[in-house]
Amino acid sequence: MKHGTFFSIWRSKGLARQIVTAVVVLAVAIMLMVLLGSYAFYSTMFIFFPTAMSAPDSWLPSPVEWGWILVTTLIGLSIALWVAVRLSRRILTPLNSVATSLRRVAQGDLSARAAAERQPLDEAWQLINDFNAMAERLERVQQERIFWNAAIAHELRTPVTILRGRLQGLSDGVFQPEPALFSSLLAQVEGLGRLIEDLRIVGLAESGHLRVQLQETDLQADIMTVLKACEPALQEKGFRLLLETGVQRSRCDPVRIRQALLALLENVLQHASPGPLRISTRSLAGMHSLCVEDSGPGIAASDAQMIFDAFHRGARAGDAQQKGSGLGLAVVRTIASAHHGTADCRASELGGACFEVRWPH
Repeated sequence: MKHGTFFSIWRSKGLARQIVTAVVVLAVAIMLMVLLGSYAFYSTMFIFFPTAMSAPDSWLPSPVEWGWILVTTLIGLSIALWVAVRLSRRILTPLNSVATSLRRVAQGDLSARAAAERQPLDEAWQLINDFNAMAERLERVQQERIFWNAAIAHELRTPVTILRGRLQGLSDGVFQPEPALFSSLLAQVEGLGRLIEDLRIVGLAESGHLRVQLQETDLQADIMTVLKACEPALQEKGFRLLLETGVQRSRCDPVRIRQALLALLENVLQHASPGPLRISTRSLAGMHSLCVEDSGPGIAASDAQMIFDAFHRGARAGDAQQKGSGLGLAVVRTIASAHHGTADCRASELGGACFEVRWPH
């Protein structure tokens, strides 16, 4: 071993240093035992039993000296064995625990966790922690997958059931082919289309494949485009639009920003109480922001961040029914993250909730 390699291992922390330290201490201990023991043995024999020692001109040890060599060897081997067993136990026990847990995980038991009866060495302890963290993440992913499958099935069931029932009624002659019925069917199909698009965006973001096309865009014009499309529905529900545009142009993906604003307005239509509705943009500390504020009933502080999770419906005060797919705000956060920004919810000066999307200039 090169001197540089040896000293680099010695200066390092962890398993390598502890093994080298144990071996060095073991070698020094055995050498001291042999040297000091030999000195004590021959001193005793020379004083008390000089005749039992071999002759000065003899190359062969006497029987007593052979006994001493045997005893010394057995003691040295016993010490080495004791140190090796203790060291190997601290190394192999956690490794065996991890190996056993890995086999259980490979067989589908994601609840398996590695453990060590005693405090293992540094790298072994880190291995156990890393394995347990990995197993916990795998278990959480599996639980989320099961939840997503159930949630998606639940969201798709209602419109599909309605479409099947209406189409079956048309086929059997129960319903007459009228424009109102076709409009209702078209609304269900559009709802399915929005749900599928939301699922696609969230899925792309989860897999790291969501891309945005950044360009200089007229932010005010994009906002007006969305408002013109949603204004009839907002006015019908009793909302009064207040527009405050402090940012005219911004570098962003206009399609995604329009999509985020549309999701925020749909959230207002589903959950907010009729009243003033303020849409504002501003620039502060190198960030552009788009805010949608309603007048009530607001969102509990405990739900302010979780409400952006997929399929999480934060119950607003007085909102007994759970509406919507639970994906709209998840899409908003996904679009903000794709712009290297954030999506937040806080109390509004109007008395309700303020949803803010922020992204860099």
